[in-house]
Amino acid sequence: MPEFDYLIVGCGLTGATLAERIATVLDRKVLIIDRRPHIGGNAHDFHDNAGILVSTYGAHIFHTNAERVWTYINRFADFNDYVHTVDAVVGGSTYSLPLNLDTINSFFRVHLTPEQVPGFLAKRRIPIDLPANAEESVLSQVGWELYEAFYKNYTWKQWGIDPRFLDASVTSRLPIRTTADRRYFADRWQGIPRGGYTALVQKMLHHAKIEVILNMDYRQALADVRFGRLVFTGPIDLYFDFLHGKLPYRSIDFRFETLDREYYQHTAVINYPNDHDYTRCVEYKYLNQQHHARTTVSRDYPCWNDDEPYYPVPASANRLIFQRYRAEADRLSSVHFCGRLGSYQYLNMDQCIAQGLDVFERELA
Repeated sequence: MPEFDYLIVGCGLTGATLAERIATVLDRKVLIIDRRPHIGGNAHDFHDNAGILVSTYGAHIFHTNAERVWTYINRFADFNDYVHTVDAVVGGSTYSLPLNLDTINSFFRVHLTPEQVPGFLAKRRIPIDLPANAEESVLSQVGWELYEAFYKNYTWKQWGIDPRFLDASVTSRLPIRTTADRRYFADRWQGIPRGGYTALVQKMLHHAKIEVILNMDYRQALADVRFGRLVFTGPIDLYFDFLHGKLPYRSIDFRFETLDREYYQHTAVINYPNDHDYTRCVEYKYLNQQHHARTTVSRDYPCWNDDEPYYPVPASANRLIFQRYRAEADRLSSVHFCGRLGSYQYLNMDQCIAQGLDVFERELA
């Protein structure tokens, strides 16, 4: 049987970062596996039949304020200068997200200055000193009108749960601006790797000490592969055979459509908080700055699908279950849990990479 110093389960950004660091810095043999037929995890992208570069699992925009992460990832890709903007269709009108000066002025049909916005919102917000859930988080900042127009139904669709039963972090992730800054992310660095994320991960894994096997379940690897230490980026409850119950993960059904027109919409992402069963429509040519006579879009239909766990559901009851699994994990000296599913937390791409670097430096180096 083959022998490796490390077995890494999951070939997303966290797993790829750890594989690269172990091979490059420690000069150890690494086997990285994935149950899917491709590398890159949820960031995987490919050229569709029309020749348009699309993302298998929806839009992914790299953004970060962490210089360490930006310096690291630029070893493997050259990023374009794409700046992410998002619009939302509400009541037949289009507004910019996150909420900003232009959104507030357009929605309320007023002409506020940046200095006037805080006072204007103060008259509408609900005085809640310590918001306990996703609904209260928004109400405490902007009140009922903006909450019901932009947040309530979108959150319901995205998570399949009443916002009152979700952590405040769900809606507080999106800033509320008093200026006309319509950038979705205010991070110092952002963009899309030229050539795509799959090419980026391929370069990360291009090392003589790294072997990749796809279409392999981790149980098969545990039975067939000899290894020293294990890095597990899959669902932590799955690893422990649901000893403390199943952790819920939200999924998305991505439905693609290629159109015989140059563009379908005026920006890369348009959200639909209140209309349709889908939450957003993504047009990929904007992201990858690709010139093509045709265009491909995808629509996000949130769903429950045990076979495709994408998003840990941020609620207090789930956090308690995870803590029981975390206690089990802490007893295992040769197994390391990380990534979005392994740590049961919503992580942006830069946070996935940062976590990989941290686990390497703290536990493996």
